[in-house]
Amino acid sequence: MTARLALQTRDTASATSRDLLDQIHGAFGATPNMFRAVANSPAALASMWGAFGALGDGTLGAKLGEQIAVAVADINDCAYCLAAHTVLGRKAGATADEMAAAQAGHADDPKTAAALAFATRVVRQRAKVDAADVDALRHAGFDDGQVMEIMAHVALNLFTNYVNVAFAVPVDFPHVGLRAK
Repeated sequence: MTARLALQTRDTASATSRDLLDQIHGAFGATPNMFRAVANSPAALASMWGAFGALGDGTLGAKLGEQIAVAVADINDCAYCLAAHTVLGRKAGATADEMAAAQAGHADDPKTAAALAFATRVVRQRAKVDAADVDALRHAGFDDGQVMEIMAHVALNLFTNYVNVAFAVPVDFPHVGLRAK
């Protein structure tokens, strides 16, 4: 599959995007195709990379962030994000079984299960959740800041999913199959 937008390289990107691509390359040891596509817009790349950095410094932890990412990716049929976040989830300490369960929006841990239930409901219901959905997160042990952080993870993953699906970004991570729907 050919990407519908140019995949920028260090040599073809604008100076602003080039600096960000260098940071991304340093973080991953390579420059994933998704970032190369987003580098067509320095503003979009700065927004995306900044969001990854901010959420990486958040209170939810990398493992839960990656579990949310695979749940959202599967709903949106984003093979790219499913593959990338499965690898990143494993690096964050999740087992293969935990990542497969998260892809389906499930977890054995009650707190993780609550976060995934909320995240998947937000995506499926286009954010039309009610007070009981938010209260379920509080009951599971999340404070209001963490509830907002879960929403931020959902929003970032919607952005990345839409980029990869709309622009047919070639997957450059080991393949993970989307669930049959």
